[in-house]
Amino acid sequence: MAAVFPSAEWLKELEEKLNSDERYAEVAKNWEGDLFFFIEPDGNLKERLTFYLDLWHGRCRKVEYQPAPDSYPHPAFTLTASYNNITAILSGKLNPMTAMMTSKLKVKGSMGYMMRNVPTVLDFVRVAQAVTTEIM
Repeated sequence: MAAVFPSAEWLKELEEKLNSDERYAEVAKNWEGDLFFFIEPDGNLKERLTFYLDLWHGRCRKVEYQPAPDSYPHPAFTLTASYNNITAILSGKLNPMTAMMTSKLKVKGSMGYMMRNVPTVLDFVRVAQAVTTEIM
């Protein structure tokens, strides 16, 4: 199945892949934290997009496409990036850790926790890249 990023279908496909990928399950087995993404308008994207993912011990317990920011008032992490920067990460043109360190991907939450879990972060991105076959 191929879903175009960004779309509700893409997010659902990401959830399914996270829950069926044995490598991710092992690498992320100690991860505890939900993510709220803000994708800012840029390039082909004309309006702000939001995604929510509840990640827990190598599983994705829930996803939501376009939730209101106040739907999840206290996510462990809030990530904000322009559309062009997030698509550069998903297409492999921009390293996610470089993006964080250069503020192309802004992270609100425990950077210490994020840094202690770099393998989980990178494997999450690997799975997201695997389901991203087409970008609008």
